[in-house]
Formats: sequence, C-alpha cells, structure tokens
Amino acid sequence: MKPETWLPHVTVAAIVERDGRFLLVEEHTSAGLRLNQPAGHLEAGETLLEAVVRETLEETAHPFVPEALVGMYMTHFERPAREGTTYLRFTYCGAGGEADPARALDADIVRTVWMSADEVRACPERHRTPLVMQCIDDYLAGRRFPLDFVHTHSVGPKR
Repeated sequence: MKPETWLPHVTVAAIVERDGRFLLVEEHTSAGLRLNQPAGHLEAGETLLEAVVRETLEETAHPFVPEALVGMYMTHFERPAREGTTYLRFTYCGAGGEADPARALDADIVRTVWMSADEVRACPERHRTPLVMQCIDDYLAGRRFPLDFVHTHSVGPKR
C-alpha cells in the first residue's frame, strides 16, 4: 500500500485598505457566516500574484493591484471525523479599484463589507480564522516585503 502524501493547502489573501477601513467578505462556511479577507486557493499554473488578483476580483468584484507581501502564515485546523488540514497563506496588500456592480460574487460570498481595524477586532467570533486579525495587525505594523520576495521559478501550463 502506498503511503498517503501530505500536502498543505496554499492560499492567498488580500489586504485592501481605504480611508482606515478594510475590505472583507462575509461568507458561508461550515461554521456559519464568517468574515475573511478576500482569499482563496492557488490554482494549478498560477503564480501567487495571479491568484490573489483573481481571488479578490471573484470574491469582491474589486480589481486588485498587489503592492507588497505582508506575510506568510502557516496554520493547522483539526477537523472532527477526518484528518486535519494545514494551510500556507500568502497575504498581500495593495490597491483595490472600484467594484464592478455587474460582476457576480463567488457563490459562498454573501456580501463585501468595509470595516475599521477596531470593528474587526471587536468581533473575533465572526472571523473565519485568527489570521484575519493577525494579517491586519501585521499590515498596520508596517510589515511589507517586496513582491519579488517570493520567487516563481517556473509555472507550468494551466490545467
């Protein structure tokens, strides 16, 4: 019997700040409605930058231009009745354009919301993960790495 291969899930997230407020999504999860940054999984053939631009547009209808990497985060979630999942999250900050009102949001997204850091901090029970606040705090602390901090050697064709 071949041993099972462990693979972490690679995700991206966007920090979009405008006038002291952060763009978040309210989304359906297995734990109910939760708040998160626009975020999602890296797809085959994508770079991390392409993924964060795509995910932000799909979840918020706002175009996104990454300006810096805020941080890389690893977290593990245990799941009842099945194996836990480890996530590697790459969070970028940048400029968000105006939303396209004709663009539909991803199916699990209920709405987008703009919240101050204090408003986000006041409702941790509504966060999808503890990384929601951690990423905002790191952004507010000025953590920034150049976009070329993560080098993409070669990306194969999209599947």
